[in-house]
Amino acid sequence: MPSKRNVYAQAIYREPAPIRDSENPFEAMMERFNVAAEILELNSGFYEYLCTPAHVHITAVPVTMDNGEIRVFEGIRVIHNEILGPSKGGIRYAPDVSLDEVKALAAWMTWKCAVVSVPFGGAKGGVVCNPREMSPGELERLTRRYTANMIGVFGPDKDIPAPDMNTNEQIMAWILDTYSMHSRRTENAVVTGKPIMLGGSHGRKEATGRGVMTVTLGAMARLGMRPSHCRVAVQGFGNVGSIAAKLLQEQGCKIVAVSDISGGYYNADGLDIQAMMDYSAANRGSLEGYRNADPISNEELLTADVEVLIPAAKEDQITKSIAPHIKAKIISEGANGPTTPAADDILNENGVLVIPDILANAGGVTVSYFEWVQDRQGYFWSLERVNRRLDRIMRAAFDEVYNAAQKYDVSMRIGAYVLSIDKVASALRIRGIYA
Repeated sequence: MPSKRNVYAQAIYREPAPIRDSENPFEAMMERFNVAAEILELNSGFYEYLCTPAHVHITAVPVTMDNGEIRVFEGIRVIHNEILGPSKGGIRYAPDVSLDEVKALAAWMTWKCAVVSVPFGGAKGGVVCNPREMSPGELERLTRRYTANMIGVFGPDKDIPAPDMNTNEQIMAWILDTYSMHSRRTENAVVTGKPIMLGGSHGRKEATGRGVMTVTLGAMARLGMRPSHCRVAVQGFGNVGSIAAKLLQEQGCKIVAVSDISGGYYNADGLDIQAMMDYSAANRGSLEGYRNADPISNEELLTADVEVLIPAAKEDQITKSIAPHIKAKIISEGANGPTTPAADDILNENGVLVIPDILANAGGVTVSYFEWVQDRQGYFWSLERVNRRLDRIMRAAFDEVYNAAQKYDVSMRIGAYVLSIDKVASALRIRGIYA
């Protein structure tokens, strides 16, 4: 007798896609996907559908540089899934952007939206470039040409970009303007994370860090830990890491270590996070030269004697060589994919509670959804209303994931994947396959 979950199944998922390289972001995502698919006894056709990107767009982006030279950059946009609604995901500018990375990030966006019950599918984009070596004019021309090349992809009811690594409100404003010029009307809802005067939302900039704070406090409560008794280390002092550190400090936590591209900074008596944010802002986004702390290495930060570790930098930071030495009881993933599958196994064995990226950093897409809704309505909310709704959604999502992990006797990461895949698969089952 087939299970109730598979009443429509013609074949039961049996053989997962082969995993070749667990350090590869897409393969790392697939390793977790496979475990959740086995738990759900996912139909083989559904399995193939849900792990395959719906659309992959690769485009040449020619730019006239300030010296008159023409350079051609590679632009990528991957739409992983559109079952729950229009696709949603950021655009990153970095020299190491790759198709596998963007595919993984797009898939994570699908699961992230489903975890917090936001009616979007997953997408991600990127341009292979080094924005630190480009002038504002070159970045504007790059952004506008990339947008023009994607004019048939983007749209408020189709695919909605947002900021990501090395992109910001200004980049989103250029995308909005370029798209609107081609559409012959202003389309505020085509991007999120834009300036408030162009239809942005209060609280969007702080949303991801605030979400990290909310779920971290939820984990502390589940483990019987008091914020005032918790020391915190934060890897990455960009928008997510700095805001999470500041908000947790306001809740009574002691932030003893942070890092950015210039290195790590440690003070056993606690760091002044606001002073560090002010210093970074005045120093072109870098903590280099900050003196009210002792220098530490990246490995020393990750393995510091703290109760909470927040990796908010890049993928694959917590590896199998680092994991055995981690002392934190809670890891709250502000970054996407900071923990490799091999490290996950070690952390689980050591009893570390890992709040997975698709839950921990979902505050950003949640308030992006709020922004999209406000743009569509032409009515905008107060900061207090945005934060109240964000906190409620993040607390509910944390409880749902925690309970799923307990139900299936798995880690919170697998619990989150089980929840999100089940939601998307259920929607696909109801919608059916158009043929």
